[in-house]
Amino acid sequence: MKSIHQIGLAPVSLPLSADNIVEFHAARILLLISLCGTGNRIDGLTKMAKLDFFVRYPDFFAVAKNASPPVAEGSDTVESAMVRHHYGPWDKRYYRVLAYLEARQLIEVVKKKNGYLITLTPDGKKRATALAGKPSFASLVERMRAVKKEFGSKSGSTLKKLIYNLFDEEVGKKPLGEVIRR
Repeated sequence: MKSIHQIGLAPVSLPLSADNIVEFHAARILLLISLCGTGNRIDGLTKMAKLDFFVRYPDFFAVAKNASPPVAEGSDTVESAMVRHHYGPWDKRYYRVLAYLEARQLIEVVKKKNGYLITLTPDGKKRATALAGKPSFASLVERMRAVKKEFGSKSGSTLKKLIYNLFDEEVGKKPLGEVIRR
C-alpha cells in the first residue's frame, strides 16, 4: 500500500488500483467514524471492522438487515476485500491506515480498558464533512448511513456474532487470512 504521492515512482507498466492507495482507505475510515460512529467516535477496533465490513460488502449488509435476498456467488460489488481474522472480517491495513490518520492529526486513538476509542479530531471532522459532500462519495455515504441506522448502536462483539451466525460458510468457516468473497 502506497501513498498517492508515491505513485509516480512506480513503473507505468504496473496496474494501479485504488485498493493499494492509503488515502483511499483513510478517506473511507474517516467517513466511517463520522457517519457510523457515535459523536464522531467508534468504540473499539472490532466494531470499526464490522461496520466497515457491512459498508464494503453491500450484499452481506442486505442479507443482514433482511432487506433483500442474497445475491449469487461471484458478485463483484466489493471494492476492497477483507480477510477472515480471529474475530471475523478484518483488514490488515487498518493499523497502517489508523497510524496514517493519527500522524496527520485527523483521529485520536486512546486505549480504554481492553479496547480503543477512535475519535475524529476537529480537523478530522472537517475533512470527513468535506468528503461526505463530494459527489464521488455519495454512494458510500448513503451506504454508511444505512449501516449506521441498522447496526450503529450494536457492540463490536454483537456484530461479530451476527456475522458468524449469518455468514458461517462465507466468513466463519474460512481459514484465517483467507479473502472473504461474495
